[in-house]
Amino acid sequence: MIRVIEDGGGQVGVMSPREALAIAVQRGKDLIEVVPNANPPVCKIMDFGKFKYEMQKKEKLQKKHQHVSQLKEIRFHPNTDTHDFDFKVKHAINFLEEGDKVKATVIFKGREVTYKEQGFELLNRFTEKLAMYSKVDQPAKMEGRYMIMIFTPDKTAKARMEKLKQEQEKAQAQS
Repeated sequence: MIRVIEDGGGQVGVMSPREALAIAVQRGKDLIEVVPNANPPVCKIMDFGKFKYEMQKKEKLQKKHQHVSQLKEIRFHPNTDTHDFDFKVKHAINFLEEGDKVKATVIFKGREVTYKEQGFELLNRFTEKLAMYSKVDQPAKMEGRYMIMIFTPDKTAKARMEKLKQEQEKAQAQS
């Protein structure tokens, strides 16, 4: 036994698959199993081409609204100036707000490798600036001439920021 539904959404009833197929053929349409795991299984009487088109449309819409998280890299040198540093922090915040991960890389050239402390200090400052927006996914570690640290977006921080903005707007409106 299967549950049969019309193209418009109206219910035909519960019947045997042969009866449902006969009704579909009589109307010049197809019998399509929509929910096979239900009890009884649900089938729809409609044009198969139309069904396929609607499914493709749904998939396209889901792909459109789906955000694939990417790993964005921000590169520093141990002697990066404060303005450049602040500019890179802004970019990192934008990436995190979009839902992407951020990889902070400190590049050591030549003898700069002997000043690893500067690299750690730089990444610690970077971590402090991003504390409201992210969590540390991978702590700072050396890989050859690179010091790498990875940050992931903090979903709860996003909600906190929106709440703060709303409170500030209310305070300004009351003033």
